[in-house]
Amino acid sequence: MQVYSNNGGTWINAAQLKAQSDAMHQKLQPYGYKYINIDAGWNDGVDAYGRPKPSTTLFPNGFSDVIDYIHANGQKVGIYSIPGISPALEQANLPVFGHPECRTGDLALQPLQQADYWGFGHRIDMSKPCSQAYLDSIADLYAEWGIDFLKFDSVTPGSGHSDLSLDARAEVAGWSQALTPHGIWFELSWALDLNYADYWKQYANGWRVDWDVECYCPGQALTAWPNVSRLFPKLAEWWRHGGPGGWNDLDSLNVGNGAMDGLTQDERRTAATLWAVSAAPFYVGNDLTQLDQFGLSLLTNTEVLAVNQAGRPAQPVSTATDQQVWYSLNADNSYTVALFNLGGSASTVTANWSDLGLTGGAQVRDLWAKQDLGSFASGFTATAVPAHGVRLLKVTPQAGSTINVNDDDQRVAYAGTWQRNGGREVTTITDSLALTVADTTAGGTAPAGGVRTTEVNNDNPAINYTGTWSRSWSRGLGDYQDDVQYAETNGDAFSYTFTGTGIDYVTEKHASQGDVDIYVDGVFKQTVSTYQASGRGAQQVVYGISGLTNGIHTIRGVKKTGQFMLLDKFNVRTPGGVRIISLNDNDAQITYTGSWGNSTGRGFGDYRDDVQYAEANGDAFSSTFTGTGVDYITETHASQGDVDIYIDGIFKQTVNAGQASGRGAQQVVYSISGLTNGTHTIRGVKRSGQFMLVDRLDVRQPSLLTPDTAVFDKKTSAQADVVVQLGRPASDLTSIQRGSTTLVNGTDYTTSGAAVTLKKSYLVAQPTGYTNLNFTFRSDYHNDIHATTANGAALEFAFKGTTVTWLTATAPDQGEADVYVDNVLIQRVNLQTATRGTLQSIFTRSGLTSTDHTLRIVKVSGSLLRNDVIRYTTA
Repeated sequence: MQVYSNNGGTWINAAQLKAQSDAMHQKLQPYGYKYINIDAGWNDGVDAYGRPKPSTTLFPNGFSDVIDYIHANGQKVGIYSIPGISPALEQANLPVFGHPECRTGDLALQPLQQADYWGFGHRIDMSKPCSQAYLDSIADLYAEWGIDFLKFDSVTPGSGHSDLSLDARAEVAGWSQALTPHGIWFELSWALDLNYADYWKQYANGWRVDWDVECYCPGQALTAWPNVSRLFPKLAEWWRHGGPGGWNDLDSLNVGNGAMDGLTQDERRTAATLWAVSAAPFYVGNDLTQLDQFGLSLLTNTEVLAVNQAGRPAQPVSTATDQQVWYSLNADNSYTVALFNLGGSASTVTANWSDLGLTGGAQVRDLWAKQDLGSFASGFTATAVPAHGVRLLKVTPQAGSTINVNDDDQRVAYAGTWQRNGGREVTTITDSLALTVADTTAGGTAPAGGVRTTEVNNDNPAINYTGTWSRSWSRGLGDYQDDVQYAETNGDAFSYTFTGTGIDYVTEKHASQGDVDIYVDGVFKQTVSTYQASGRGAQQVVYGISGLTNGIHTIRGVKKTGQFMLLDKFNVRTPGGVRIISLNDNDAQITYTGSWGNSTGRGFGDYRDDVQYAEANGDAFSSTFTGTGVDYITETHASQGDVDIYIDGIFKQTVNAGQASGRGAQQVVYSISGLTNGTHTIRGVKRSGQFMLVDRLDVRQPSLLTPDTAVFDKKTSAQADVVVQLGRPASDLTSIQRGSTTLVNGTDYTTSGAAVTLKKSYLVAQPTGYTNLNFTFRSDYHNDIHATTANGAALEFAFKGTTVTWLTATAPDQGEADVYVDNVLIQRVNLQTATRGTLQSIFTRSGLTSTDHTLRIVKVSGSLLRNDVIRYTTA
């Protein structure tokens, strides 16, 4: 349990702590509870060596009196600390115990930097041996007292500061070194930065993933439902980082007394379930002398506690709705499954076995009710789950069922150096075939292939309009997407910056319209007429240019005559063979250094309606990508200035994101193409202006389709099937779609080897014009893999079953691996293929006895070995 008081620390006195210890001993200790953790307020001043002293007011008979009492009850004791050294200790310049050559006045990092969230102290310079000696002296003292646990609060990056303006990492490592010889548990707090999860795991036993769960509403409650529900999205990110050796900490579990918790009974059960399935420590925040019967039933349910102590953090199937299924696979082949209803009214929640990786029937037990519910073939539906309620199940597969085990499951043991993802994974990819459907039956020539045409509607936020413009929609006149922009004043203008080799200005033609001056890259090109003496022409190309160098260009049109000037769309031409992957500014693949903020809900036409921004010169973004080119896309505005661009560490160009008037959304301010297909890094450094913004990066990669453009002529004698070669195995292709319509395999298209043939019978039925056929390729299982570069590195999986199959990626960068079953080499397999494949069946062993077995895979050759899925049949 964890005793916390917000009333100046007077509550955590000797008498109260002994009462809590006795209550735990009587009520909770038989169920495994063993820590009495004392939060902030236990100490008062320092000794002659700068080490914390317990409060004599709170502990008049000495701190050892309380510690000994707790230990005598068979329990352990925890206390609290924060990073840094106080200015008073710096000024006192006290000697460090056992190291007279070291003084507390010499330990602060210079120049002085804030150490904690509140600004109580300064960072310690851990590069100095005396600093480690100082921490060692405190840890030694704690060990002498009999301390078993240390909560280290206000750890950064985290605790509200993730920009490295505060950074306690060096002190975390120092404290870990000081505490480890004494076996003192080391818990970090609060809201630790996920980007440094591997660092926290290296040095600590646990880490708080969010802010305090307490509501800080004295006299009313300990917590509130929003403080519990906000943990779900946090755990969706953190779950895989908890496990043996280090645990995700959700803060105190306040479910023991309905009068003080601030939660309904359903919410209390949901909180206890979330802590249990997350393998989070059960730090009870209640006064243990006042636990009610329902609270005791939650805290002492042995089947639920067994889930918690199994140490297998659950993961969500999805967090897209308030009805969420969270699950984990246990060592005995069973699943723990929690059905949460986070909504405000009763609802049905369904767990599909396939979402868990299970094929086959299963027995289901309700763990809170301690009741067997029966056998279910393909899933379980809980009806009328209360608002903010939960059902907690144990799902035991029947014999002969198959289980898919993902690469990041705790049951998979890795030996050697392995990394999850790191750009070596494949997510779901959609690549488009740019299809032009023509009809030369009445004469003319079909357009040439090899060029992709992208249609940009007039309301695209990347188009800049100057002057007074309006939008007219639902016109019913045949305009593209049934709308146009229009202006009435001579001198009003549009401009659009694009990446490509050519562009068409497409608009209506009508007697009310006149001349438009066209400029490309600031150079006057021609005056075009949009006048038509009679009738109305829709989607007319009034200006087109091709043969531009592939790169950034700008087209500008200025109204010269006529009552109206209209813009319907642009046709942008780019070379074929390239696909674009857009990374939003908040993508994990983009790294920010310095002080950056995120602005959302702007309504300015930004990609996904948000940007990242920095104000200090020298602040920077960088992104490592795989491909042949990249665009830096941002807003342009008078408040912005210059940005220095580097590619692979080499300065390329200073670009300007300023704009004298108005605001430009989704503007390409830097572009590079023609890089060798591989790993590259773009870096942008703020040089001038009030702000630097990042909206998105567009990464160019070789298309998975060859060709990725095609022309089909409806003229009877010219009709022909279109054949496309795939850059992935045909087994990876999950669908082909035109808009929302999915093409039918065997009717609209066929596959043979790595080729897809689009049938002319399908193509002839399509309307003339430009369209995209979207080819979607599957991802690695759960969008992730583990990979190693070291020969001899291995993975091992223990199971009880009759058949085992290894499904993983194949790729040009892979080689051979040895596969062992029960320590016997069965087969050397080759994972090298000409193209990247997913979920390829590499090895199967059947006919095993219905006993325990071990699968072991060892890297032999190649640049990489990837692991994705192990599938086995239960005995």
